[in-house]
Amino acid sequence: MLEEKAKKYIEMAEEALKEVKNPFKENAYLNGAFVDIIGIASSYVSDAKYFYEKGDFENALAAASYAYGWIDEGVRLGILSVNEDYKRFTHYR
Repeated sequence: MLEEKAKKYIEMAEEALKEVKNPFKENAYLNGAFVDIIGIASSYVSDAKYFYEKGDFENALAAASYAYGWIDEGVRLGILSVNEDYKRFTHYR
């Protein structure tokens, strides 16, 4: 069960990374925040895949959860742009 959940969260984080867009011009102040958040989330996804391949499903799930948390918070703050996806992101109140 933990293996399945880790795989699901890794896939969820990867899909979210594919969906987010940069709403800023390259020289905009918040463009740096966008780059940082995407870099951190991507690193956590990479870590999650590594742990998953090693059979360490607990750490794979944790890393994938962190990745998704960074993405979701970036969306919530308006640093990452997405379509009106109410199921995947918590960007609307």
